[in-house]
Amino acid sequence: MTKRVVSGIQPTGNLHLGNYLGAIRNWVRMQDEVAREGGECFFFLADLHAITVYNDPKELARNVRSMAAALIAAGVDPAKSTLFNQAAVSAHAELGWILNCTARIGWLNRMTQFKEKSGKNREGASIGLFAYPVLQAADVLIYRATHVPVGEDQKQHLELARDIATKFNTDYETELFVLPEPMIPASAARIMSLRDGSAKMSKSDPSDMSRINLTDDADTITAKIRKAKTDADPLPANPAGLEGRPEAKNLVGIYAALADTGAADVLARFEGQGFGAFKPALAELVVETLGPISARLSELERDPGELDRILAHGAAKARAAAEPVVAVAYASLGLTRETR
Repeated sequence: MTKRVVSGIQPTGNLHLGNYLGAIRNWVRMQDEVAREGGECFFFLADLHAITVYNDPKELARNVRSMAAALIAAGVDPAKSTLFNQAAVSAHAELGWILNCTARIGWLNRMTQFKEKSGKNREGASIGLFAYPVLQAADVLIYRATHVPVGEDQKQHLELARDIATKFNTDYETELFVLPEPMIPASAARIMSLRDGSAKMSKSDPSDMSRINLTDDADTITAKIRKAKTDADPLPANPAGLEGRPEAKNLVGIYAALADTGAADVLARFEGQGFGAFKPALAELVVETLGPISARLSELERDPGELDRILAHGAAKARAAAEPVVAVAYASLGLTRETR
């Protein structure tokens, strides 16, 4: 069976270095690796998942375009991968409802992320926030994905997708749904705030100095790294010496991720040096990496019509792949459905 990888990302504004190193770069690498193997990738902007909490409609529309621009600027090639926004393929929502009728409440009650996301306001959370792992299952099953890239926090959701697929196939005596296998990215860097090494880099942090935005120019990047919180000790000889030094560990981790190497290699080069020497080297590497991405991103964002055209083209390809699967799902249930 041809390898088919499916992955989605929620469209958020103010994309930063953490987004790039944590997810976007891996999509680019995945795309090229899968293409070499004769497979295909479906990458989507998860705007239906975004509305499980309130989003300003105009801002959400802008964020979809911004995320598409960032993905393309970073190297996701619409000629190699199918890139689209989830809501443009109505089969996602259709299959999501069907699979809600297959999934069990007990399964969803065990999903740890709902507890984290709803916090103390569990009764005030939307049904969508509770059931979104079922929509995630639909997202991958609808394309008969063979592989799904997952981090530690998503393994439970992929197991749920496999359980739902197995139950549907068994209940309705079909082999419609493929059981997707996890695909562990080679590296998914966890980038922390420049102001607090114990907190993730985030667009929601009130301080813009806490993050490096993909749109920051060279001078801004250099200033942010120069002012990043550190300690007074020199860099140690090995990664064990970074324990208890979260800000130092974060900056070394950023350098290692950008240089595509390990923290040990970075420390071998900078051992004994202070941050007065290390920060300029780090800033140079960040500017070198993000400069071309930022330039391409600005170019794409000046042409929203072209972004819409790319997403519409991807959605048409995605619909062509999804429609036969939804049609068989309806028929398996004994339901009739308007053909499209």
